[in-house]
This record gives sequence, structure tokens and C-alpha cells, in this order.
Amino acid sequence: MPHIEEYSNYLSLEKKYSKHTVLAYVKDVEEFIVFCETENLSSDIDKIAYVVVRSWLVKMSEHGLSNRSINRKIASLKSYYKFLLKIRVIEVSPLLKHKALKNPKKVQVPFSVKEMNDVFELVGYKDDFEGKRDRLIIELFYSTGIRKAELIALKFSDIFLDERVIKVLGKRNKERLIPITQSLVDVFSEYLSCRKNVIFPESNDFVFVTKKGSKIYDTLVYRIINSYFSIVSSKLKKSPHVLRHTFATHLLNEGADLNAVKELLGHTSLAATQVYTHNSMAKLKDVYRNTHPRNRQD
Repeated sequence: MPHIEEYSNYLSLEKKYSKHTVLAYVKDVEEFIVFCETENLSSDIDKIAYVVVRSWLVKMSEHGLSNRSINRKIASLKSYYKFLLKIRVIEVSPLLKHKALKNPKKVQVPFSVKEMNDVFELVGYKDDFEGKRDRLIIELFYSTGIRKAELIALKFSDIFLDERVIKVLGKRNKERLIPITQSLVDVFSEYLSCRKNVIFPESNDFVFVTKKGSKIYDTLVYRIINSYFSIVSSKLKKSPHVLRHTFATHLLNEGADLNAVKELLGHTSLAATQVYTHNSMAKLKDVYRNTHPRNRQD
């Protein structure tokens, strides 16, 4: 595979992408190379033209891949060719003039304040180790807006209860400090106290563990959120990411500054945060109706 190992090292060492992201990018490029070989097209990176890439795009569409999935794979290939330009293996990228396929906009529906209150009441009935852990997980998602991967990676050294702050390692290894409420401090303290009293077969530095003492994992976190919210909510999507949307939407509904929400979420650009303003449009319309002079009734 032409320069694929160097490309992988470039993504992990220079771009500082996560291991999961690097594997995904490399896999996409390898799929393209296999396509070229299978279709008896040129696999020489110096000779591949955009028409070959276009054929791959059409093939993926015929196999039922969504525009979003196709765009992700093309983005991986585009990144690969940028790397080849960087190391001067090629002079022009065949993807220079490529335009991404249009994606239908999906509006995430956040949980309501009532749904959040209902789920906290529900989880509050469980007083064992798992109950206290689950409550803290839900509280942490809703109170800080952190990502699922960030929650899973939390260590004891990242928690500063006296200062009411937690340290989070976000995307591209960027650290940020997030303030926490006193109520969240109390839930943290209850869980940590309970965790100390449970004898696990193995110990580790991660805050969240399974009932057997091992580090918590993706599917378990999803199941925890989905199981509780399935009882109190009829929304189709019930996941940690919806809680992240809920955090941002509720802050904006209460008048939080968009830039402040951006920093709390760990976004690199304001554009990524502005998606949450769609969920707050009803609130904005209410403010407009009640405050604009031409809308107010004497």
C-alpha cells in the first residue's frame, strides 16, 4: 500500500487523531485501493484521476451507503492525498475540485426539563453501587455536556471537588476545565464513597467501573442511558449524545452566551455550536414576541 504506514503515523503523531479515527481513515483509503484493483482501474497514485474517485462514489451509492457515509470516506481519501502532496509524492490532488454530497439536516430533539427531572427521580430509587454510578453518569452528562468517550476516560486525578471543577481530555488531546455544580459535587461524593466500600477484584484509576471493577465501556454507557430514558421518554433517540444536546439547548434557552457554551462543549469552531440554536428557536421566538416594540401590545 503506497505510503499508508507513513500516512498512519502522520495522522497519529502530527495531527494527533485518536487511534479509532486513524484506523477509520486508513480503512477508507484501503477500501479505495481495493476498489481500484477489483475494477481493474489504475492503482498507481500518480495516475489516478477524479473520474476514478467518481466511479468509487457511484459504486458506494449503488450499495446503499448514505451521503453522510460517502462524504466521510471521501474526506479520508482527501486527507490521504493532502498528505501525499505534503511529502511531494504527487503534485496535484485528484480531489482538488470535489464537492461534498448534500446531507439532509437532522435536528436532534433534546430531552425536556420534565423528562430530566423524571429520570433523576427514577434513578434516585436505586441505592446500590450501580444505582449511584448510573445517577452520576446521567448527572455528569446533563451538567457538563461532556462526550461519552470523555466520561469513560475520566480518572480520579481529573476530579477536583473542592474547586468544583473537572478536567476533560477532549478530541485531539485538548484539555479543558469544566465547572460543576454543588449538587453534582454531592452526587460525586456519594458515588466515590460507595465505590471505596466495594471490593473489586482489580483496581484502576478510572472513575467509572463496572460491577466487576473493570473500566466502563461504550455499549454499557449507552445501555444505561437508554434503559432509564426509555421509561420516562417516548423520543426515538435516547443516547449520551442526546444528553449533550440537551445540556447545550437548556443552557441557551436560559440565556447562556453561545461562545461560553462552545468552550464548555470543547468545540473548536462556533459553527459546530450553532447547531444547538435550532433547538432553541421556539425560545427565541418567545423572547422576540415579548420584547420587540412592534410585537408588544399596549
